[in-house]
Amino acid sequence: MAILNILQYPDPRLYTVAKPVDNVDAKVKKLIDDMAETMYDAPGIGLAATQVNVHQQIIVIDTSENKKDLQVFINPRINTKVGSQDYEEGCLSVPGVYETVTRADSIVVEALDRNGKPFKIEADGLLAVCIQHEMDHLLGKVFVQYLSPLKQNRIKTKMQKMQRGR
Repeated sequence: MAILNILQYPDPRLYTVAKPVDNVDAKVKKLIDDMAETMYDAPGIGLAATQVNVHQQIIVIDTSENKKDLQVFINPRINTKVGSQDYEEGCLSVPGVYETVTRADSIVVEALDRNGKPFKIEADGLLAVCIQHEMDHLLGKVFVQYLSPLKQNRIKTKMQKMQRGR
């Protein structure tokens, strides 16, 4: 396994729309393992393939306390959205920035697991927020795009200064 490089906002590659995975093969499984290791190392609770510059519809999530409940979503689709909730979100591609975003309170998602087997899951609370956040990445959207233009510009400037300071 390997730690992958996480793209930092406002990297234009974060706006790339991911393509569906045609075949869950050994290459895809290795990517999933590398993404999981990268997410845990960061540390984070979710990572989309887009964030590691692979533009395929793959998400890894682990919202458990003990970090032993990895969930994999390949080609995820939200079938149902119910209610709304405000949640303070952060993002591995926008380190150090936390802002409140409004998302659906509960969702029903269909996807393929790491073996290419279809499954359906109902999610609410943090898991629902995390799935929606990571699915946005697959659509080429970063959570700061939910914020006002003023906040977006402040965050972009802050991130650019941080990146120059490396």
